[in-house]
Amino acid sequence: MPGIVARDGQPIELLLKLFKKQVENAGTIREVRSRTEYEKPSIRRKKKSAMARKRLAKQIRKMGQA
Repeated sequence: MPGIVARDGQPIELLLKLFKKQVENAGTIREVRSRTEYEKPSIRRKKKSAMARKRLAKQIRKMGQA
């Protein structure tokens, strides 16, 4: 679970920004959104394969720049 330790003199805006970043990296919001409504297994498979294609394309682009 994400958490921030506040030190003296740190602005609230910075702490909020750090907390949001940790929540985003932990995938909490993505999980909550995925649980809000039912998704058919066929759509879930399509999304999964689309994400895999996107990752592969990104890796290929990255290798071309190196």
